[in-house]
Amino acid sequence: MPVPVPRQRAIPAAEGGQGRAASTTPSAGPAGRTTAHDTTGRTAAKDHGTTISGTRTTTRALGTTDVTENTTDTMATEDTSSQTAGPTTGLTLLVIEDDPTGSLTVPEVPDAAGKPIRVRTARNLTEAERLLTHDVNCILLDLALPGAKADRDGGGDELETLRHVLRLAPRHAVLALTASGDAERGAEAVRVGAQDYLFRDELDGRLLGRAIRYAVERKRGDVAQRKLTESRLRAQENVRLERGLLPTPLLEGSSLRFASGYRPGRSRALLGGDFYDTVRTPDGTVHAMIGDVCGHGPDAAALGVQLRIAWRALTFAGLCGDELLSTLQRVLEHERSDDEIFATLCTVDIAPDGRRAGLCLAGHPSPLIASPGRPATLLPYENSGPALGLLPKARWPRMQVELGPSWNLMLYTDGLIEGRIGQGNQRLGQEGMVEMIRRQQAQGLRGEELLEAAMNEVRELNGGELTDDVAVLLLDR
Repeated sequence: MPVPVPRQRAIPAAEGGQGRAASTTPSAGPAGRTTAHDTTGRTAAKDHGTTISGTRTTTRALGTTDVTENTTDTMATEDTSSQTAGPTTGLTLLVIEDDPTGSLTVPEVPDAAGKPIRVRTARNLTEAERLLTHDVNCILLDLALPGAKADRDGGGDELETLRHVLRLAPRHAVLALTASGDAERGAEAVRVGAQDYLFRDELDGRLLGRAIRYAVERKRGDVAQRKLTESRLRAQENVRLERGLLPTPLLEGSSLRFASGYRPGRSRALLGGDFYDTVRTPDGTVHAMIGDVCGHGPDAAALGVQLRIAWRALTFAGLCGDELLSTLQRVLEHERSDDEIFATLCTVDIAPDGRRAGLCLAGHPSPLIASPGRPATLLPYENSGPALGLLPKARWPRMQVELGPSWNLMLYTDGLIEGRIGQGNQRLGQEGMVEMIRRQQAQGLRGEELLEAAMNEVRELNGGELTDDVAVLLLDR
């Protein structure tokens, strides 16, 4: 059996605007205009001379409940226009109150543009939930609604119905309606979550219209502020997570000095697809690594972290050279999201005496070495292997390199050498980087100052921020 349709009132503009019917039966508005409403607040209006009106009843399913809609058919017999006006745009107010005597009267309210504010009325929360559609802007809740007023002596929650409405409509503005002598209760309603409160016997069109607009805008501001706060909290959490994923060098007991520089290419990020690490194993060997996952964004950064952690674990397990890189390639193949993703890598293992090292290159630029009396130059790279993830059965030969008694060794990713020079398409390249480092070392720059100066100059030559990640690692003895 159909459920009775909730009452619905329409509010005309304050000055001679289009009238609205007080129920589903047609009524004459200003200038001889006839209007009719259904339960969703739709309006059909037509200017006419003589009209013939009839009522049509339809039933539609709403959830598991059938709802009866009454609409009025109007035919114009002396009208030059047969078009029916569409729904009036503007604000929609949902009034929740149980007033069988009709003593609660919502005054005529225009919105800021002078258009009538549409009103829907629900006698209880069940009807309110059914009428709470996406086009409702504000809810006016009568705190005297049966069930809203708890027994004071029984210690119940007098505002439980308001709390229920706030849970039901978390994104809607809510106005509380209370008696004139109950300002304290209205203030408590605001503390609970309503945007404002009004006195029942002081309602007028101007006051209610202003209160509705204020409540809607305040709710919008509250929602925007909450989203901003949530965004800031997520950003702070991401910063902490990314900072925690950056490596902490494990060089306890080594005489080598360590410095690093890192600049992700993506905006407002701390971590990119470049990765590096340095550890000292129990035999006194210092192992250093730097790599670059193709692509940008959080997926590349996550894969880089996985490869770095895997490298550290494999290094402490005693693997190095081809055996280590072959295992890393299997890790990459299992963890990557696409078969076309690859990673370049450079590994260096420095003997305990610090005078020689083993070098493996997997599609990565060769490190730069400098020593007293000898300008910066690139280490050999002729026997390098392919990037990880390109060839299933690739091999990476380990090259022996003599370092000498005193030296500076710089490992870097291609972000440092692929920046543009000026307005053209020319890149800095490895030769340009070597000349830059030579000049900066001649100026007495060392350690982190050298790395910072190198990254800043590359950025200036590029004419702005680099689009690729940059990681630089410096070891000196």
